[in-house]
Amino acid sequence: MADNDRAALKKSISDRLMSLEAEELSTAIAHYEAFLADSRLDDREMHDKDDIAGSTENLELAAAFDHPVQAHHAKIDVIENTDFGLTDVVGPGAVVVLGDRRFIVAVSTSRFEAEGETYMGVSQQSPIYKAMAGLEAGDTFTLNGREMEIEDVL
Repeated sequence: MADNDRAALKKSISDRLMSLEAEELSTAIAHYEAFLADSRLDDREMHDKDDIAGSTENLELAAAFDHPVQAHHAKIDVIENTDFGLTDVVGPGAVVVLGDRRFIVAVSTSRFEAEGETYMGVSQQSPIYKAMAGLEAGDTFTLNGREMEIEDVL
């Protein structure tokens, strides 16, 4: 595959990664704002115990959704500040192919589709990244007692 094709593929993968995180952030914000809005009492002078209990419960749920909002903001910040240029070495921004598994080193994600293949984001704190950091295509590493070979690095 020519370098310009590899660069286009990598851009497509990193763009998909960003769009997924942006979607996750949007959903987390919507949940947070909905519970926060439901926690506000109306303008009546008197509120019964059920009104106050419901308001308190929704406020606690909104607070619980604040953490995912902050986590997705942090992931987007990492993605925006990662160099996704072509590379031969496993490091931040690299796409790594291990047999039928494909990873992009930036932030941890669930599996996602890009260009007809399935990828998963891994962070620099993940055990698999730590085991293969600095390696190149053709190198092997051991993870959980299993030897793996890096087939390709973009």
